[in-house]
Amino acid sequence: MKNIAALALISSIALVSCKKETAKITKVDPKTGKTVTVEVPADSVAKVAENPAIRDSAGIVKQTFKLEKGKTYPLTTYQRDVKTMTDPQGKSITATSESTDEMNFTVDDIKGNVYDMTLNLVAKRSSQSAQGKTVVVDTKQPLPKEDELKMIWNINRALTGNKLNMKMDTKGNVISITGFDAVYTKVSTAVGTLIKDANEKASVVASLKGSFNEKVLKDQFNKNLTIIPKKGVKVGEKWTTSENADATGSVKVTSNYVLKSLGNGTAEIAVTGGIPKKTEKKAQGPITHSLSSELVQNGTIKFDESTGWITNQNINVVTTQIESISDGKQSQSMKSVSKSSVMVNPSAK
Repeated sequence: MKNIAALALISSIALVSCKKETAKITKVDPKTGKTVTVEVPADSVAKVAENPAIRDSAGIVKQTFKLEKGKTYPLTTYQRDVKTMTDPQGKSITATSESTDEMNFTVDDIKGNVYDMTLNLVAKRSSQSAQGKTVVVDTKQPLPKEDELKMIWNINRALTGNKLNMKMDTKGNVISITGFDAVYTKVSTAVGTLIKDANEKASVVASLKGSFNEKVLKDQFNKNLTIIPKKGVKVGEKWTTSENADATGSVKVTSNYVLKSLGNGTAEIAVTGGIPKKTEKKAQGPITHSLSSELVQNGTIKFDESTGWITNQNINVVTTQIESISDGKQSQSMKSVSKSSVMVNPSAK
């Protein structure tokens, strides 16, 4: 009898010890749209710092940064565009372009709530494919043989391999980015090997300064690194931003964000929106010219819960434009469809 009791005790201990621990994850139920808390096996959940950068406090999720001195954090951007043009006869031509900018950030020092970082410009790659021909400009590859590509390669090669200094606070506000003059000098020297005319050379450098400067990079990093509003949001909550799609500011791209889930080491945000379909018509006598355009985007952005750093972005954008001419009896149309994939840290998807 004692042996049976002992076996029963051993069995109960074994059952308790074999029971798996669970962890809770908050997410949006895709069927109902409601926020739910679910239990999952603890060993399936990524380990998160005790005081994470992206955290839920009384139901409100806020994003900060908790980066470590001496560590390097990646920010590689990639875009792929596939554009198809269809003429009035129904004949189509497709062209594909790709571009990759590889960079990363090394935390050199932490002073109070400010990170002193080195922005490493690692590499640039671009390619264009159309009608069976592909051309590539890659700073990790030798100088292209085509004369028309040599200038692009020289400028890109002069841009990469450089270091800029960036200061950013723990809330993700980029305070300053310095070190551009050394880069401009390097590019000017590289251009000088191909362009002898001083005015033309100055024009190339001036163009670079207009697109590669502190303001442009600040805007890019503020957009990429911090998505959750400063006031914080609830899981399942939606917020919207808009930005100019043209120089006049008359057309806006709207981005709708939803904090889809928080847990398992990741904060996942869903993105939708775009530019609503718009049609413009102009009549001159019996001829009517119309132009309609529309942009639709959707995808996800993921951040590391412990550090606050972006781990992956994958957004698909479809732009459709139809141009028509009609005399009231017959009409002809040209259609252009561009399908783009806009990614950050694509290898992490």
